[in-house]
Amino acid sequence: MKTLIIIPTYNELDNLRPLLNEILSYAPETDILIVDDNSPDGTGELADEIHNENPHVHVLHRPGKLGLGTAYITGFKYAVEHNYDVAFEMDADFSHDPRYLPDFLKSIEHADLVIGSRYVKGGGTPNWSIVRRFISGGGNIFARFMLHIPVHDCTAGFRCYRREVLQSIDLDTIQSQGYAFQVELAYRVMKQGFKIVEIPIIFKDRRVGKSKMSRTIVIEAFTYVLRTRFGINKKPASTPPAPAQRLARTIDEEAKDTSGEELPSMAKK
Repeated sequence: MKTLIIIPTYNELDNLRPLLNEILSYAPETDILIVDDNSPDGTGELADEIHNENPHVHVLHRPGKLGLGTAYITGFKYAVEHNYDVAFEMDADFSHDPRYLPDFLKSIEHADLVIGSRYVKGGGTPNWSIVRRFISGGGNIFARFMLHIPVHDCTAGFRCYRREVLQSIDLDTIQSQGYAFQVELAYRVMKQGFKIVEIPIIFKDRRVGKSKMSRTIVIEAFTYVLRTRFGINKKPASTPPAPAQRLARTIDEEAKDTSGEELPSMAKK
C-alpha cells in the first residue's frame, strides 16, 4: 500500500529530524511530505537537507504562513496526483506519536478514514489541564450532537484517508482551518457514506516549542458547526487554490521574475 504522511511545519526545527527518524522506524516503507510555510527558524532548509539524504522525504515550500488547513489540502492534492493509496495527517510536534502508525495502517485496510481518537476506550490526554479538556471534550460533544457525526473525536488531527475519499471531496471548497478543518472533513466524509473507524491514541503535548492553538481556532470551529447545522455556511470561493505542484512552480517563477536568475526548484519530488 503506497502511503504518504503529510506534515505541515512552521518553526519546527528542533522536532523535525527526530520525528522523521521515529516515523521511519515504525513505517520504513512510507513516504513523507513536509509542507513548510517559510519557517524563519530554518525548518524548510533542514527539510531540504533531509530530502537529499533520504528519497522517502519530499518537501513543498510555501511563501508564508498560510494555515494548517491549506497545508493539508496541498498535501492531499499531492497524494492524489502521485497515486498514493492512503494519506496521513500528522503534526510535527510529537503530539501524534509515531508508534501508532502500524495500528493506522492495519485499520485502513478495512476503512476509508481512520481517526486517532482521544475519546474512545484506551485513548486519553494525560497532561492536559482541566480547562483544555473541557474545551476539547465539550467541543466534540457539541459538534457530534449538532451535526450527527458518528465520531467520538471529530476534532482529532491524527488521521489516515484513502485516496478515493480525498478524490470524492471537493477540496477546493474547504475554507476552514484548525479544529474546524477537522470537523468539516469528518462531516463531509460522513455525508459521502464512507466508513470511519476510530483507534485509541494517547495525545501528549508537544516536546519542543510553543503550541499554535489559539482562541480564534476554537471560535472558528464553534461557528462552523452552527453555520453548517443551520444551513448558513459560506459559499465556496470563486477561485480555488492552486494544486500543490502548480503552487510550487508559481513561487519559483515569481522568484525568477524578481531576481532575474533561475532559482532551484521549490518542490522536491
